[in-house]
Amino acid sequence: MAKLFGTNGVRGVFGEGLTLDFISEITLSIASLFKKGPILVGYDGRESSIIISKIVTAALSSAGLDSVICGLIPTPCLQFATKKLGYNGGIMITASHNPPQYNGIKVTARDGIEISREDELTVEEFYFKKKWKISNKPGIITKETNAISTYISGIKKQVNVKKIKSRDLKVVLDLGNGVQAITAPLLCRDLGCKTILINEKVDGTFPGRGSEPTPENLEKLSSMVKKSRADFGIAFDGDGDRSIFCDEKGKILTGDRSALLLSKYILERYPKSKIVTSVNSTYVIEKIASSSNSKVLRTKVGSVEVSRKMVQENALIGFEENGGFMYGRHNQVRDGSMTMAVLIDLLANSKNSLSQKMNELPQSFTTKGKITCTKDDFKKIVKILKAEPFRKDLTDGIKLFLDESSWVMVRLSGTEPIARIYAESSSQAGLDDIFAKYMQKVKAAVDR
Repeated sequence: MAKLFGTNGVRGVFGEGLTLDFISEITLSIASLFKKGPILVGYDGRESSIIISKIVTAALSSAGLDSVICGLIPTPCLQFATKKLGYNGGIMITASHNPPQYNGIKVTARDGIEISREDELTVEEFYFKKKWKISNKPGIITKETNAISTYISGIKKQVNVKKIKSRDLKVVLDLGNGVQAITAPLLCRDLGCKTILINEKVDGTFPGRGSEPTPENLEKLSSMVKKSRADFGIAFDGDGDRSIFCDEKGKILTGDRSALLLSKYILERYPKSKIVTSVNSTYVIEKIASSSNSKVLRTKVGSVEVSRKMVQENALIGFEENGGFMYGRHNQVRDGSMTMAVLIDLLANSKNSLSQKMNELPQSFTTKGKITCTKDDFKKIVKILKAEPFRKDLTDGIKLFLDESSWVMVRLSGTEPIARIYAESSSQAGLDDIFAKYMQKVKAAVDR
């Protein structure tokens, strides 16, 4: 298992685990993987991001690789530009939804998708063995000015712009002080949508609501959607690769439920396709896939796992329960703005509202929670849950199938010292009972 790379990139508290020396050495290790440039470098709005970008480009230069800075952009923008503009790789400086004191590095391969788990291990081998080389001929550092326009143009090619413009839709964007503030409003403008902006100033301290959109911190989005009579609202995370929707009635939708809606819409146009999703996402996707003769493939939790499986299987759709949706015709990565554009396209081609479209889906209820947890604590949790008399899936942590429509899952986070607990049931009452029961079991195991 990787020691430095978590579920999604390398992350740490800047100045503590993520020191200047570490950033330089891990970049030299990444350069050893890439072997040659040019490498596209972008960053989010965190206070340490510009400093880190200078260390990253200097390290790439010392390894003899040219680097090109595209500045403040969302992660999916850097990934798409890496692929479309012909870079040999990309480095995004971000800690995604982590608190402001964190930062990190996400590494993108030349195909515009995060490097594989195998490549992560190769980078770590270079790091721990100090096997990198310093070049006698330093790489040059230049700027890229076409990343944003390339990204927005790519998204627009995947939707019916003319049809969307004819509908005159209104959207509330909660940009969360993150970097989709750079691109999402521009995309909406190009699609002819009226927009109302919340938390639109990029600020790495995330003063508006924090860097991760959750049902608990999206009250302002919900009330603004209702007040302005918007068609829907959307909230992005810190680096703009995930999005959470709010319907016209102000109801915040889970990532799972919105992914079901988007998948159903896409599969109606492209039947007999493949969908990749992680083991902690809703079982309802199998029902929706079967109606279009499509196939669902499950992976470990993590966008890298889902993205790389999409490439391997040539899958059309990928998603995670956290609001990360991937549309393969654009790029096999989580992309907040591409996801927003698919929903806009759906509404433009429907006479029904978002809430009405959601009501057409098979009913299910999901929830999740977390507790502080060490690796040793997690071993206790697994031991206790293995004794339960249910079918189990050990792909990632432990998942118990309680009946045909109910399950519970616990896994150790790859980015924080916590365990996450997920559950699903066909009724809210059933879900509440399951979650309370197993949360109590998990806490009891940790307290032993």
